[in-house]
Amino acid sequence: MSWTLMDKCCPKCWHNPPSNPCPKYIECRVKGPLCHDSSECRELRARRLNELMFGRHGIKVRVALASCTLAVGAADVYDAVQEFVRESGLAVDVDIVGCHGLDFIDPWIEVVKKGLPPAIYANVNPEEVSNIVSRYLSGDVSKAFAIKYRTGAAEGEFLVPTLNELEFWRKQVRLVGRNCGIINPESIEEYVARGGYLGLVRAIKKGPDEVIEEIKLAKLRGRGGAGFPTWIKWKTVKDQVSDVKYVVANAEEGDPSAFSNRLLIESDPHIVIEGMIIAGYVTGANKGYVFVGAEFDLAAERLKKAVEEARKYGLLGDNVLGSGFSFDVEVFQDAGRYTSGEETALFEEIEGKRSSPRVRPPYPVSRGLWGKPTVVNNVETLAHAAVIMREGWDRYSTIGTEKSGGTKMVSVSGSVRRPGVYEVPVGTSVKTIIDGLAGGPPEGVKLKAIEVGGPAGGFLPASEMNVPLDYDELPKLGVAMGSGILIAIDEHNCIVDLARQFMAFFVSESCGKCVPCRVGTREMLEILNKICCGKSSQEDLELLQELGETLKNASLCALGSGAPIPVLSTIRYFREEYLAHIIEKRCPTGTCPISREVVKYER
Repeated sequence: MSWTLMDKCCPKCWHNPPSNPCPKYIECRVKGPLCHDSSECRELRARRLNELMFGRHGIKVRVALASCTLAVGAADVYDAVQEFVRESGLAVDVDIVGCHGLDFIDPWIEVVKKGLPPAIYANVNPEEVSNIVSRYLSGDVSKAFAIKYRTGAAEGEFLVPTLNELEFWRKQVRLVGRNCGIINPESIEEYVARGGYLGLVRAIKKGPDEVIEEIKLAKLRGRGGAGFPTWIKWKTVKDQVSDVKYVVANAEEGDPSAFSNRLLIESDPHIVIEGMIIAGYVTGANKGYVFVGAEFDLAAERLKKAVEEARKYGLLGDNVLGSGFSFDVEVFQDAGRYTSGEETALFEEIEGKRSSPRVRPPYPVSRGLWGKPTVVNNVETLAHAAVIMREGWDRYSTIGTEKSGGTKMVSVSGSVRRPGVYEVPVGTSVKTIIDGLAGGPPEGVKLKAIEVGGPAGGFLPASEMNVPLDYDELPKLGVAMGSGILIAIDEHNCIVDLARQFMAFFVSESCGKCVPCRVGTREMLEILNKICCGKSSQEDLELLQELGETLKNASLCALGSGAPIPVLSTIRYFREEYLAHIIEKRCPTGTCPISREVVKYER
């Protein structure tokens, strides 16, 4: 195991909360291994690391419990594992982990025994648990989906691939997702054992100015969609003169088919908390809020537990790590509106008001939450900051592109064989992600388009899949990176009807504050309804484009300016499908409701 924060700390400090810590608790974390020569400490540390890996008795079963696995029966699998352990009388530890992001193998479990290769079993039914665990403990891993490494001690071991031999794992670069599916997300000890909070220690040693410079050299850009350089936000807030400043982690993630933020929080909440503390230290903020989507109950619950643990171990609260810096975090769950994810609407909701965007300027960096300077970052951005401070900018900046360093977590769904969340270097081609990682479309199915970046991202034809997933290249084709969503659309889908469905989403989610969005989205939906019913003209198509350009330029927030992008991109690349509906009064795919009236949207 590589050097970690745990190697620098007395294990007694981690076994006993700081209400009664070792006298050298703070010094161990900030100044170094003052008790490192203690044989008792070395023995306790080695024993505990072994327990975390193999359990107290040398055998452990890990069950993945996250929203994605729970949706397909992981809770029943967990109960079945517990029941097997009780009935068998075996000394087996049962633990939980988050999700790897490989949704196509859910629900899954991992079985570990000292001396045998850790084995992952996919698509597990509760009825199979007894046979899976018994067979593994007998030394047979031949039925496993994958193993983590080879030992040469198990039957069928060379018939099963290791994770690194699988293309969809090998081609990923897991920086912020390195702990997802590996650690118990409700255990600060497991996070620390894998280098957690080491980035915070390093940041405090360096000081705010050096941290900002490191974030700048790492070329970190916001992962929420806009791709704004993170160091500029942080420096601007740091330079503001104010008695109070705030850090807000935006985890609203209201885009349909977006689930990478949720997976990261549910699988590794401490990496978000660590990034927030670093941002607070750099900018001089003393309070942070994690703004979580209304439907993310499990994510909110795990974040709250992480906050409590971090407080208990002196990582939040007064005098963080003996640095003289104080910072605390509160988890805020929103009311479930898509507009809540807009940074100023988010402020309104935290302040107890209706979540609608504010007019800008002033910008949040000068007047944000309660009128004070505020840093707003996507949760993935903050996780990347923790990684940069742990690993160093020089290594981090070698990944990605010339203008944007690091990786991006991408939610992939639609007509693909392996849906899930994949973490790839910024600049990886869409084709590599869709075909190489997600396995491409099912046999006999041909892709027509890729919806990029969520509802406000836009559609690309399959012929343009070689484009890099990059903040600078995608806009040249009329689409946006957004929050990192790729939806594979096959030839059986009507592009015009999909554009209509996206516009219906924006109409329902518009806060109604500005006229271009409130009226423009409704008018665009009415035109799309007419086109899908075969009751439109070419003049309607021209009006649709004109309205779209108006919304892009005149709307108050990103919802209004992003709403027309799916429509404009489909007109640009799939104009012939629109003309088939308008002129020939037919849908080329035969799936559009062209023969019947589409019900008009009613608020």
